[in-house]
Amino acid sequence: MTEPRVRGPGPVGVLVMAHGVATGVDDIPRYYAHIRGERPKNPAVEQELVDRYQAIGGHSPLIEITAEVARGLEEELARRHGSGRYSVAFGFRHVAPYIGDALARLQATGAVRYIGLVQAPHYSAMSVGAYQRAASAGPLPGHTIGAWHLEPRLIRLLADRVRAAAARLPVPLADAAVAFTAHSLPERIRGTGDPYAVQVAETAAAVAAVLGLATYEIGWQSAGRTPEAWMGPDVLELLRAWARAGRRAALVAPVGFVSDHLEVLYDLDVEARALADSLGLAFVRTQSLNADPQYIRVLADVVGRDEQGKRDRPQRGASAGA
Repeated sequence: MTEPRVRGPGPVGVLVMAHGVATGVDDIPRYYAHIRGERPKNPAVEQELVDRYQAIGGHSPLIEITAEVARGLEEELARRHGSGRYSVAFGFRHVAPYIGDALARLQATGAVRYIGLVQAPHYSAMSVGAYQRAASAGPLPGHTIGAWHLEPRLIRLLADRVRAAAARLPVPLADAAVAFTAHSLPERIRGTGDPYAVQVAETAAAVAAVLGLATYEIGWQSAGRTPEAWMGPDVLELLRAWARAGRRAALVAPVGFVSDHLEVLYDLDVEARALADSLGLAFVRTQSLNADPQYIRVLADVVGRDEQGKRDRPQRGASAGA
């Protein structure tokens, strides 16, 4: 159903947000210091970051992908709602253009409010919540969308990605070990009512239902280097368990990540693949959504659904997450 084209005093700003990356190996000291903030740096962790960037060729494509997503989203929103209804800009937490820079760009287009859209479908106060807080400190009123992990077009697209990956396995999908993964967070969030782990499980269940997949695992990856416990099992633990159980093939669908970046290109394509090879497991992972036009349409659906409900939501600095 086509939404009514409501005109206001200026375009609605859509703020596409992502974590950010080092622009190259030489940028890692700046990038790592920015992530650490006031906390002391750990030289061993910084060197590990250098080694990982070098292992993927010295460059993470997240900046370019996010820019392409923003361009595509603006074009798709214009196609659906007419030129000038929406203005789209992108910003990062840890590299330029920063979130504040993007909000200033939206303000310069005449936007009078913003809708924030983090490139992560599952809400946590530690992840999406941090973007909400950053955006709410900017010059425009607005809100950031919390979770969009069950968008119908997203679930169908993720299921298609699993089917395509399964075609590269030496066994049928029903006979493969399958894990849906997302970025691990500290285990303590489970006790705070944070919906993150539940939402990841909901996405996995929805995709599995489309596929008719009866058996699968929820796995976690990219845990932080801190003394506290992080959510598990880690995807590497799953690979070892599958090998011990005599499984022949493994498929990993990183549903918590939408773009190729270090957590996909190194943690899965390098580290997990090397372990699988050493264990004698055939290994595939699903292709990232990146700036696929079908994914752009998912984001346009998310914005449109949010706009449909805005008349029932008071404007404030940041939305509720769940």
